[in-house]
Amino acid sequence: MRRDYETAGLAESDLAADWPSQFGAWLAAAIAAAVPEPNAMTLATADPAGRPSARTVLLKGYDHRGFVCFTNLRSRKATEALANPYASLVFSWLPLHRQVVVCGTVGQVPRDEVGAYFAQRPRGAQLGAWASPQSRVLASRAELDRAYADAADRFPEQVPVPAHWGGLRVVPDTVEFWQGRPDRLHDRLRYRLAGGGWVVERLAP
Repeated sequence: MRRDYETAGLAESDLAADWPSQFGAWLAAAIAAAVPEPNAMTLATADPAGRPSARTVLLKGYDHRGFVCFTNLRSRKATEALANPYASLVFSWLPLHRQVVVCGTVGQVPRDEVGAYFAQRPRGAQLGAWASPQSRVLASRAELDRAYADAADRFPEQVPVPAHWGGLRVVPDTVEFWQGRPDRLHDRLRYRLAGGGWVVERLAP
């Protein structure tokens, strides 16, 4: 199942001045190329004992402060991230032979930002945030369906933000841009936080 990556390289001179601009350019390219779910990212966390877990979530915003997703704060991902506040993200844009790897610390998104995002969600997703005890064991699908129906009855009009629902922001220490190249001699350029600023360094493939 080996493939060679016959794609243009990534030189230091190709990079934007900062990682948010570079990430934005690559995300725009993924969208333009019709990559499925271009804002999908693997979020890896670990519990206090260091046992890792990973899952795919959707990026809902990014800027110089970091990368944001929203979730049930009682879920496995959130409880791990808040107890052991380090995480890694991977964006994998396979048709373009590209990936972005982020490592950094995790914090909660302020409640005013959570409320603003929640208000934009479809009603069904808002009700789902109330209905699902995310990561908990369910007796059956029927239990979840009943909880959803109960939430719809409880909130016939506006759906408030659950106290247990919020946002996580991964604040990067490093952001690596990986471009596949022939013969497995890939280009890896990494922005790394150092002394209050960012340096760019090339990593061996």
